[in-house]
Amino acid sequence: MILSNITVPLLGIVDTAVIGHLGSAHYLAGIALGSAVISILFWLAGFLRMSTTGLVAQAYGKNDLTQLAALLKRSLLLASAVAVLLIVLSPLMKHAIAYLSAANGDVLNQAYQYFSIRIFSAPAALCNLVLLGWMLGVHYGRGPFYLLLVTNIVNIVLDIYFVVYLDWAVAGAAWASLIADYTALVFALFLVAKLAKKQDIDLNVPNWLSISKMAELLSLNRDIFIRSLILQLCFSFMTFYAARIGETTLAANAVLLNFLMLVSFALDGVAYASEAKVGQAKGQGSVKNIGLWVKISVFWGMLFGVLYSLFFALFGNTIIKLLTNVPEVIQEATHYLPWIVVLPILAMSCFLFDGVFVGLTRAKNMRNSMILSAGVGFFGVFWVFIDLQNNGLWLAMSCFMLMRGVTLIIKYHHLKINNQLLD
Repeated sequence: MILSNITVPLLGIVDTAVIGHLGSAHYLAGIALGSAVISILFWLAGFLRMSTTGLVAQAYGKNDLTQLAALLKRSLLLASAVAVLLIVLSPLMKHAIAYLSAANGDVLNQAYQYFSIRIFSAPAALCNLVLLGWMLGVHYGRGPFYLLLVTNIVNIVLDIYFVVYLDWAVAGAAWASLIADYTALVFALFLVAKLAKKQDIDLNVPNWLSISKMAELLSLNRDIFIRSLILQLCFSFMTFYAARIGETTLAANAVLLNFLMLVSFALDGVAYASEAKVGQAKGQGSVKNIGLWVKISVFWGMLFGVLYSLFFALFGNTIIKLLTNVPEVIQEATHYLPWIVVLPILAMSCFLFDGVFVGLTRAKNMRNSMILSAGVGFFGVFWVFIDLQNNGLWLAMSCFMLMRGVTLIIKYHHLKINNQLLD
């Protein structure tokens, strides 16, 4: 799971690195805006993966093969419906980019190009979330690794070909990612069909479109969606407020956010494994095993958090220079690098306990934690320290991550003391 998730931010990192060497900040700023909106939309749909993983893991723990097949079909139907809705609403979203960012014409033009192409990868990207979640739920850890590896290899090769050799600039990066998403969808469907056959899971299960079961799935997804919406609100605020500060600050934050993405996906590797194991333990009705997997996850999460902080402290400047050769962007990103050095340790617990609560399918607790952390930890802190400008943004993000973890830890121990982990 860790290897799988480390490959995910490579897609954004390669886009940034290739565009960052075109010699002008407006290219990098434009792709930062365009990809930020795409990331918001696709990450908002992250509820599809999380709900699928939690429910499938519990069904796997109960050895309910019929439910495993039905959950796959219901989740794919929901993902397809959400993807169509995103494409239909995309013209309105383009107007939102201009209104919220107040960026100049050159930056907006690049952002529009990227967004207008990437939005049509929504059906593939969202169905991939479901297929990824299903494989995680049945403990097929190598499947997601193969899937993400194929996605990123295709994206990297096409990025270099379209942007460097064909000189398509930002549009080339968008086309590379779109083709990579659809390639991944075909490969993911192949993996799932092969796995289902191996485990004697009949995917032609009847009566899978149960109204009551769909309502249950939608209820779970509603709370995870609200949680994801607030999370993306905080991340998008980072990008859009940076755009108001200036083009160079926006470009620098685009570079630094790739560091944070690398951290988040690596720690989510531990969290994903925790989702599968905790969900299986709940399906088996074993409180003891839930506690065991939580302790193991915390151990590995702490270890990787410290290692990432040390790595960024030692090699952060080098990585920045690999991602861009624009002097003013390098200088600006280096100035704010210390925030990236401390973030892995501060953020470790929020990623891990997100995984625990997904496995327990306690979406309301995740939602409430996110609301409190965003209101107090992010926007509250930023409002107090607004005069610090970009430093205020990074301080707010650090407090937000820390508070998410603390609130979930407190809730977990409350559930444990009151014997409510299996509820």
